[in-house]
Amino acid sequence: MARKKISLIGGGQIGGVLAQLCALRELGDVVLFDIVEGLPQGKMLDIAEVGPVDRYDVNLKGTNSYEDIKDSDVVIVTAGLPRKPGMSRDDLIEVNSKIMTTVAEGIKTYAPNSIIIVISNPLDAMVTLCQKITGFPYSRVIGQAGVLDSARFATFIAWELGVSVKDVTAMTLGGHGDDMVPLVRYASVNGIPVVELLEQKYGAEKGKEVMEAMVKRTRGAGGEVVALLKTGSAFYSPASSAIAMAESILKDQKRVLPACCFLQGEFGVDGYYVGVPAVLGEKGVENIIQFKLDAEEQAMMDKSVAAVKGLVDSMK
Repeated sequence: MARKKISLIGGGQIGGVLAQLCALRELGDVVLFDIVEGLPQGKMLDIAEVGPVDRYDVNLKGTNSYEDIKDSDVVIVTAGLPRKPGMSRDDLIEVNSKIMTTVAEGIKTYAPNSIIIVISNPLDAMVTLCQKITGFPYSRVIGQAGVLDSARFATFIAWELGVSVKDVTAMTLGGHGDDMVPLVRYASVNGIPVVELLEQKYGAEKGKEVMEAMVKRTRGAGGEVVALLKTGSAFYSPASSAIAMAESILKDQKRVLPACCFLQGEFGVDGYYVGVPAVLGEKGVENIIQFKLDAEEQAMMDKSVAAVKGLVDSMK
C-alpha cells in the first residue's frame, strides 16, 4: 500500500512542529513548502537526521516549489504572518488574504484531490477564502481552531480542579476569536459536570465566578501566549491540534472534533464557516454533530457568528 502524503504550506514555527509530529507518528511522507529558499530544506534535513534516534522512517522533503505537493492526501496551511502583542487575529486579514490567495491557487493546481486543514489567522476568514479559491467541496476544506480552544479550556479546568487533563472533556464552538463559545454546561471530568465539582469546592456563587474566569481566559488564551512570547504566536498547540484532525482523516478514525466547518442551516447558521463538532474521516467532514443549545449558549453563538460574518464580509 502506498504511503499517505502530507504537505505543509508554511515553514515557520508551526510548519516545523507539524513536520516533526508527522514524522514521529509516521503518518506518511511529508513535504514542507515555504517561499524562503533554504528554510524548508534545512528544517526537513534536521528532522530527517533524527529518524535513527526517534525510530521513524518516512520521506521528508523541503521545497520552494508547489509542484512538490502533487498528489497530497492532506494539505495543512499555516502560511501567513503570526500575531504580535496588541494585535487581534482580525488585524492580520489584509496581508494574510493575499498570501492565502496564492497558496489556495497552488493547492488547486497541484493537489486537487487533497483535504485541506487551514490554521492561518484570522481563521474563519482564511478557511472561507481558501474554499472559495480552490472551489473544493466544503467537506474537504476545514479549519483548525476548536481542537486548540477546547484543549486550552480543558487545561485550565484540570489545573483548577487538580485533576489529570486526560480526564477532562471540554468543547468550544463558534468563531476563533474573542467571542468563541466555551460550552460550560457540557464540560466534565470523566462524565461528572465541572459546574458541580466547582460548586462542591467553592459553593455556587464562587464556583460560577471561577468558571467565568476560565471562560474569559480561554477566549484570550492565544493573546496570552502572544504577550509572553513577544515575537510571534503559539505554535506547539496549534500544530498538535491540526495533527489530531489530520490523523483522524488519514486513518479514517471518525473522531468527533470541534472544527471550523461550512454550515448549511446547522445551529441556525447558513453559508458561513463556523466552529462546530464534526466527524472527521477519509472524506474530510463526514457529519456535523448537532445538539440543542440553551438560550444563553445560543445568544453567545449568535454573537460569535455575527463576528465571523463581519470579518468574512470585510474581505469582499
